[in-house]
Amino acid sequence: MIAIEPWKLPVNARIREALELLDRSGVGVALVVDDDDVLLGLLTDGDLRRALLGGASLESPVDTFVVRSFVRVSPAEPRANVLDRMRALRISEIPIVDVDGRIAGLHLLHDIVSDHAIPSWAVVMAGGRGTRLGAITQSIPKPMIPVAGRPILERIVLHLVGAGIRRIFLSVNYLAHMVQDHFRDGEAFGCRIDYLHEDKPLGTGGALSLLPERPDAPLLVMNGDLVTQFNVAALLSRHAQSGAAATVASRRYFHTVPFGCMVLEGDRLVQVDEKPTLTQMVNAGIYVVEPRLLDRVPRDTEFTMPALLDDCLRRGERVTAWELEDDWIDVGQRDQLKQARGEGVDP
Repeated sequence: MIAIEPWKLPVNARIREALELLDRSGVGVALVVDDDDVLLGLLTDGDLRRALLGGASLESPVDTFVVRSFVRVSPAEPRANVLDRMRALRISEIPIVDVDGRIAGLHLLHDIVSDHAIPSWAVVMAGGRGTRLGAITQSIPKPMIPVAGRPILERIVLHLVGAGIRRIFLSVNYLAHMVQDHFRDGEAFGCRIDYLHEDKPLGTGGALSLLPERPDAPLLVMNGDLVTQFNVAALLSRHAQSGAAATVASRRYFHTVPFGCMVLEGDRLVQVDEKPTLTQMVNAGIYVVEPRLLDRVPRDTEFTMPALLDDCLRRGERVTAWELEDDWIDVGQRDQLKQARGEGVDP
């Protein structure tokens, strides 16, 4: 998203002013607004050319030629959704409009899909069966369950691509063909996708042993059942600055005890805390690891990422935590899936 002052055009402007704005901005669209910054429509270079070819002059008002039917998104729209719309409609700009219709920003395709790829690869663990979801995963792998009309795994891939990651490995096992048929080589999603085939379940870390080569940069590893818009660049930056062997994303988890909790000294009651809320930092299922750690992952053996972190700690190596403050849902059980879909949670 970019600031929009240089791209705003008053509705009473002339074609000459619109052309000058497009020439200055280098962006292919002008945002036509009224005096209250309410977005009335869009004007492109093509619209203005057609107006001139149709007999308009440089001093003609733009109001007649404004395109008033256009794609817009709210400020809360995830970048993955915006990128998906741009690809589907083959457009490069989408304005951001608040609830009052006022222009709040502008999404540009080259900003969402960074022109400068980052060197890190990503491995997404997408081979789990998802047995805790019961019948839901009998015919579909858990990472392919749709949330708001899009598979969870597609949301992850688009988010990583939007952050500049261009090579992604998907570990697959259960109903692997459904994942491969959807993503293929990744070209349609703006990246290269390769598959790590697990002949048997290898846990949250075992598939790392199947990588065809060691990466040159720190590797991003994450579970394939997460609905999150975490800041990829901030996580990788934190890891680079820390000098750690591994960095794990953490998340604050709040649990309200549904009872009054007693503080005792022997058999004497000292205090009663009525339904206290406890806070813990939990593993968010997202990691950055140095390439050398891949040599420690046993081949063709079930292995977890927490086990790799434990190995680092036993060796006295530095492991850091990065707090994930963005939205995050681990779609592992029915209640979490309902939450991700915006449905009511069972009492």
